[in-house]
Amino acid sequence: QVQVVESGGGLVQPGGSLRLSCAASGSILSIYAMAWYRQAPGKQREVVAGITSGGISNYATSVKGRFTISRDNAKNTGYLQMNSLKPDDTAVYYCRATLAGTLNDYWGQGTQVTVSS
Repeated sequence: QVQVVESGGGLVQPGGSLRLSCAASGSILSIYAMAWYRQAPGKQREVVAGITSGGISNYATSVKGRFTISRDNAKNTGYLQMNSLKPDDTAVYYCRATLAGTLNDYWGQGTQVTVSS
């Protein structure tokens, strides 16, 4: 069994910063890739950023230059540093971990990020 847990969400003013964490635990040898998604009310879930085991990252156009994805392979943990936050960034943020070998995906329960003055 694999568990994925996000943390670090909260309420922040426009222009502020938050750092989300995604911790994977359980029957894990290694994680091939991690990705962050978000879903705003009334909208479809969209990918925000992804990173491979080798550290190759990619970003949605809307967050490029403001968000940074990283990971600690030894801890099976991923991070999303979010700077210069905007009200449009308000959403529930989800982490997806793809296991090496099986390439099975596991999702966390989500963490709420609200950007408001």
